[in-house]
Amino acid sequence: MKKILAPVLFLWFIVGCESESQLTFEPLLLNGETCATCPNVEINVPKAIDGSSVATAINRSLNEEIISLLSFSEGQGDIDTAEKAIASFTNSYKELKSKFPDELPWEAKITGDVVYEDANMVTVSVNSYSFTGGAHGYASTSFLNFDKKRGVELDTPDLFDDMGRFEEFAEAQFRAQEKVPEGQNINATGFMFEGDTFHLPYNVGYTPDGIQLIYNQYEVASYADGPIVLTLPYAEANKYLKLKVEP
Repeated sequence: MKKILAPVLFLWFIVGCESESQLTFEPLLLNGETCATCPNVEINVPKAIDGSSVATAINRSLNEEIISLLSFSEGQGDIDTAEKAIASFTNSYKELKSKFPDELPWEAKITGDVVYEDANMVTVSVNSYSFTGGAHGYASTSFLNFDKKRGVELDTPDLFDDMGRFEEFAEAQFRAQEKVPEGQNINATGFMFEGDTFHLPYNVGYTPDGIQLIYNQYEVASYADGPIVLTLPYAEANKYLKLKVEP
C-alpha cells in the first residue's frame, strides 16, 4: 500500500503546484442600452479575481483597452471605466442619429481570452469589431502580455533580450511566409511598411504555438488583405526572449 501511496501523493503535489500557479478568471459581461436609437454594444472579457498584483494589472489594462476601443473623439479624459466608455459611445450615436436620421446603426463588440499562461507569463488576446459609419466596420486583435512575478504589463521591447536581433529574425520569417524575395525591398510585393523598412507590429504576444505577430488591417497592407499573422515557434524564438518557453 505504501508503494502505491507515495507516487499518488507525489502526483497530487505536482498537480497542486501547477494549479496554484494558474490565475483565476471569471467572465466580465457588459452590454449597452437596448432602445431603438441605441448602438449595439457587447463586451465579454476575462476578469482576474485572485487579488494578486498581476490580477490588478490585467484588469486595469483590460479596462483601459475597452475605453480606448470605444473612444473615437477628443475630450474623453474623464472616461475612466468601461461603463462610462459604453455610455459615451451610446450618447455619441444618439446625438448623431438625432441630426441625421438615416445614420446606420453603430455597433461595438469586444471579446477577450487568456491565450497563454505559464509560471512567468500570461497573455490576453482582445478581439474587437466596431462600426461607426462608412463603407465597413473595423476589426482588430490586441495582445496584452503580463509578467506574473512582477505583476506588470510588458511592452513589446520588454519581451526581448535584443529586440533588434529578433526583428531581423522575424523579417526573414515574414519574407519566407509572404514570399517577399530576399534582397528586394520589403514592399516589393505590395506591402506598405513605412519608410520601406520592416518593423514589428503593434501586437506581439505569447501563444501556445509560439510568439505571434499580428499586423491588423491597414497596418502594413490594405483592408481587403485582412490581418497578417506570423507565428514563430519557441524552439526558434527562445534565444531572443527574456522569458523562455519550453518547446
